Amino acid sequence: MKKADIIKEIKSKRSFLCTGLDSEIGKLPVHLEKSGKGLLSFNHAIVKATEELSVAYKINTAFYEQYGAAGWNWMEETLSYLPENTFNIADAKRGDIGNTSTMYARAFFEQMNFDAITVSPYMGEDSLRPFLEFKNKTIICLALTSNPGHKDFQTTITDKDKALYERVLETVSKWGNPDQLMFVVGATRAEKVQEIRNIIPEHFLLVPGVGAQGGSLEDISHAAGTKEIGLLVNSSRGIIYAGNGEDFADKAKSSASVLQLKMSSLMNELGV
Repeated sequence: MKKADIIKEIKSKRSFLCTGLDSEIGKLPVHLEKSGKGLLSFNHAIVKATEELSVAYKINTAFYEQYGAAGWNWMEETLSYLPENTFNIADAKRGDIGNTSTMYARAFFEQMNFDAITVSPYMGEDSLRPFLEFKNKTIICLALTSNPGHKDFQTTITDKDKALYERVLETVSKWGNPDQLMFVVGATRAEKVQEIRNIIPEHFLLVPGVGAQGGSLEDISHAAGTKEIGLLVNSSRGIIYAGNGEDFADKAKSSASVLQLKMSSLMNELGV
């Protein structure tokens, strides 16, 4: 799925919502079987409830990998539920030496046919280059994250009085074009987002941290929104766990609808 396709969906749905499928068997609604079968029923219902409001879905692979081979099967089955017109992300945070990254890329881009994968840039260009060799696929590089530990490295000042995350943005953005590259920027880092947008004016940002983590949709949109929006704002727990009864899917849809309505209003403000 190309950048132009994402923009088309954003304008059509008046939404830049990415729904995160961080599904846990232990948190399934009380009436669902606490098993892989229950997990798949849950995921399918969530997708059906939110597909008209979401332009992207993010599957956090760790929530499935923990179960071994069965978990991988559940992840592939969940991927098959996602609509063709949504941008589907493997939140896997991969990044290793070249030949290993090639194998990761084949796993997620060829075997499972995700549109995108999150990656860590710590090992440098040769660790990300194999992912960039795949046509019509996107890598989403960690830049400035929303977790408390981000300050241990990401905001450390390097040479030329630049923070490490700024060096990451400047350097990685030269390895590919905005069709191939996005960056992860946490919603709780809104005070830095305008500076980030100045560094990468044309790249999409994947923004976690809205909702349960306290990030502001309005702040991040005003600071980083562009004429093409340029944002995919992720919400996981706030949507998928909005309800715990038999009406959990309806509650998820209601929660997603609240975000979509806010996004539509913000798009109007930004002239999109």
